[in-house]
Amino acid sequence: MGEKILRMLQEEISKTEYERYITNLAYDEQNSKADEAIYIAPNIFIANWVKAKYRHKIAKLFKLQTGVDISIQILTKKGYVEKNSPKEQYPDLCANSSTKINPTYTFENFIVGSSNQFAYTASLSVAENPGKAYNPLFIYGGAGLGKTHLLHAIGNFNIKKNRIVIYTTIEQFLNDFTYHLRNETLEQFREKYRQCDILLIDDIQFLSGKERTQEEFFHTFNELHSHNKQIVLTSDQHPKKIAGLEERLKSRFEWGLIADIQLPELETKIAIIKKKCELDGIYLDNEVINYIAANMDSNIREIEGVILKLNAYSSLVGQRIDLSLAKNVLSEMQKEQQKNISLKDIVDIVSAELNIKPSEIKSKSRNRQIVSARRIVIYLARTLTPNSMPALAQFFGMKDHTSVSHAMKKVKEMMQQNEEFKLKINELAYKIKNLTCE
Repeated sequence: MGEKILRMLQEEISKTEYERYITNLAYDEQNSKADEAIYIAPNIFIANWVKAKYRHKIAKLFKLQTGVDISIQILTKKGYVEKNSPKEQYPDLCANSSTKINPTYTFENFIVGSSNQFAYTASLSVAENPGKAYNPLFIYGGAGLGKTHLLHAIGNFNIKKNRIVIYTTIEQFLNDFTYHLRNETLEQFREKYRQCDILLIDDIQFLSGKERTQEEFFHTFNELHSHNKQIVLTSDQHPKKIAGLEERLKSRFEWGLIADIQLPELETKIAIIKKKCELDGIYLDNEVINYIAANMDSNIREIEGVILKLNAYSSLVGQRIDLSLAKNVLSEMQKEQQKNISLKDIVDIVSAELNIKPSEIKSKSRNRQIVSARRIVIYLARTLTPNSMPALAQFFGMKDHTSVSHAMKKVKEMMQQNEEFKLKINELAYKIKNLTCE
C-alpha cells in the first residue's frame, strides 16, 4: 500500500518534485503499523522537505484508500534508530526559525541605489545562474543595510525553481555543529549542509576564533564548491579584515566575487521609506519622509522602526502623522539611543581602531597620536551621549570644560579640512551606535 500511495502522489505534484524527492523514499513495510506509515529518506534534508511539503498529501491519500487517519513518519535510516533510542532527537530543519527563508524579502522589493547597485546585480546574477556566475559570492557592509534581504531574495528566487536552498546564520551553524559533535552524529550534520544546491550563510564573521567549526566549514565549503553548488556569505567586513579567521578560509572567500554595500545616500533612503510605507499601507507626506531620511542614520531596520512607531503613535492618539509628530518621535528615539552609549564604549572602540591602549586615552600623555585619539573620543562622547562638557572634563581628569571645548573645536576643524578624517569620524560613530544598539 505504501508504494502505491507514492505512485498516486505522482498525479498531484510536478514531475521535477516527484523525481527529486518522492522517488528517494522507501516504504518501511516491516515497521509500519495500521495507524502509522513509515517512509525512509536517504538524508535529513529530503526527510524534512517531504515532511514539510508532502506529508499532509500522503496522509490524505492513505485515508482515501483505507478510510483510516494514519500518522506519516518520514525518517532517515539513522533517524529511525534515534526515534527508538534515548538519545536527544535531532531538531527538524524546518522547525528552526533561523533556517527559514523570509518570503517577503525579494529582488522586486529591494530598493536599489548607487550604494548597493553592485551587490544587488551580483546577487541577481547568482540567483539566475547558481554555481556558475560567482562562487562564492561574499557580501559585506554595516548592519541594517540589506545584506540579509539579498540572501533571502536569492533563496526565494531559487525555491521557486525547485532547488534545495539552505539559509542559516553562522550562529545556527555553530549550534548545529556543537549539537552533532556532542551526540556523535556528524554525518547527519554533513548531510544537512552538503546536500543542497545553494547554501546561504549570514554573519560569517562570527566564525572568528572557532577553530574546530572553521575546520568543518572548510570541508563543507570545499564539498559544495567542487560540485558547483552555490555559496553566498555575508559579513560586516571584508574577509581580509576578519580577525581569527584561518587564511585558507579567507583565500576561499576571495575565489568568487566580493561585493560591498555602502551607506545609502539620501535619495535611496527616501525611496526605502516610500516603499516601506507602500508595503505597510502607511501614508507619510513628502515633508515627513524627507525629514526622516535626512535625520536618521543609514540603518534600514532603524528607519523601518521609526515608520512603524510613527504609525503606532498616530493610531493611539488619533493624530495625523505630520512633521511635528515625526520630530517628537525621532527626538525621543535619539535620546534613548544616547542613554545606551557609555563613555567606556567610546573609549574602547576608538582605542581599538587607533591601536592605542584605553588607559593612554585617559592619561596625561602629550604624545601626538594619543592627544589626537583623546580629542576624537571627546568629540564622539559630546556628540553621541548626553554628557555635558564639565562631566567630560571630570571623566578625563581635565582642569575644566574649556579643555573639552578646545578638543571639540580641533576635531571640527580637522573634519572641515580633511575629508578622509571626516569619514573616519563618521565610521567610528557608526560602529559605536551599532555596537550599543545590538
